[in-house]
Amino acid sequence: MTIDYATLDTLRTHHPAWRLLRSDHAPLVASFLQRVFVAPNVRVMAAADLAEALEDELYALRLHLGDSAFPKPALEYLNDWAAPDKGWLRKFYRPGTDEAQFDLTPATEKAIAWLAQLSERQFVGTESRLLTLFDLLKQMSEGSEADPAKRIAELHKKRDDIDAEIARVLSGDVPLLGDTAVKDRFQQFMQGARELLTDFREVEHNFRQLDRRVRERIALWEGSKGALLEDIMGERDSIADSDQGKSFRAFWDFLLSSRRQEELTELLDRVLALPAVADLNPDTRTRRVHYDWMEAGEHTQRTVAALSQQLRRFLDDQAWLENRRIMDILHGIESKALALRDAPPPGSVMEMAESCADIELAMERPLFTPAIKPVIADLALQTGDEDIDPSALFDQVVVDKARLTRHIRHALQDRAQITLSELVAKQPLQQGLAELVAYLQLGSEAFNTVVDEDTPEPIRWQAVATDGQVITRSARLPRVIFMR
Repeated sequence: MTIDYATLDTLRTHHPAWRLLRSDHAPLVASFLQRVFVAPNVRVMAAADLAEALEDELYALRLHLGDSAFPKPALEYLNDWAAPDKGWLRKFYRPGTDEAQFDLTPATEKAIAWLAQLSERQFVGTESRLLTLFDLLKQMSEGSEADPAKRIAELHKKRDDIDAEIARVLSGDVPLLGDTAVKDRFQQFMQGARELLTDFREVEHNFRQLDRRVRERIALWEGSKGALLEDIMGERDSIADSDQGKSFRAFWDFLLSSRRQEELTELLDRVLALPAVADLNPDTRTRRVHYDWMEAGEHTQRTVAALSQQLRRFLDDQAWLENRRIMDILHGIESKALALRDAPPPGSVMEMAESCADIELAMERPLFTPAIKPVIADLALQTGDEDIDPSALFDQVVVDKARLTRHIRHALQDRAQITLSELVAKQPLQQGLAELVAYLQLGSEAFNTVVDEDTPEPIRWQAVATDGQVITRSARLPRVIFMR
């Protein structure tokens, strides 16, 4: 962006973040929204809950500043902040509900982040940022090198450095980061984690703008369904294939890996236990920051799912309208025919093609061809010498994995995740323990799953005993969660 007078004057007039900084109520808006939305990483809040929290904030300010300060009700302030001329909050209604919901806009979060940087920092680290910049340059340089000889030489150099470091550690020389270096890197990590949550809100905003344009185009479209779907899906594919879409997809695939989640949890616990990091008094939510990333990314995925639901609803509505148009045409023909029955007009009213019969002569039909009768030889069966494994005769339990896969995918269409016990409750086990093992196998091969070792979960099914009685069997295993 060019920083010139015209650009800055336009931003000062139209950008919501600049309007927030110019507002007389900027301290109230920024402090309240930071405490309610940004600090606890809340993405959506109901209007009643947000108004109650703001009413408590206003009550405390009136006790300190006087009764004349902020005289309007809390809900009126919220609606004013969500107005188009402000744009600090997004007010919307979820499908199937009549209660308003509020969400923070990306511009407001940018303004709050900028205000947070104005305070003086006790410690300003530069070493970790310089090393990060240097590593980024090396990654770009090495990743774009097409010469195999140079790539191999660089890999050999890295291997030599690693071997040298292993030799130093084996000799007793174990280099450790000092407290200053640890604080420097931890502050940079926290800044990157906060910026990542802010970027998620902006990515979600971009997909929501696409969803809004799709709804407007569907409402005003007068052409064919095929042309509209081609136009919409082309625009969606262009966003998914853009740099932002590819980066978000790669990040989401990385974060959904259970192995990566366990690794992040272990690293965070180890780092937060360091004395140098404990002296910084980090936020308590730092220990679960990767779960905050997952929650923020899930909102983005829900926006994409809403776009698909809108397209499906459009197809259903178009099919209903076309059927109604056909019925209207038929009713119009019937009404005109009844009007002409008593007073037919002179001349021809309608022309129809002459009806005729399809004549097929007997000699044109093909002759009958008798079927080949197999000849069965009267031979006596003799015992063979082949050594055949008879266990296949007793292996009669076959689990239909395709049916289980369809069941899981159908359950994940309307939900982001579902546990194994809920899947079994919706569709009871038919093959007992073998079908339960098939679910676990699908969870490791075809779907993304998370295993909660701390939460045991019993799974029960009906089986028939040898005497014909129906008995209940159960298996106790950790909670298994299938994710979309």
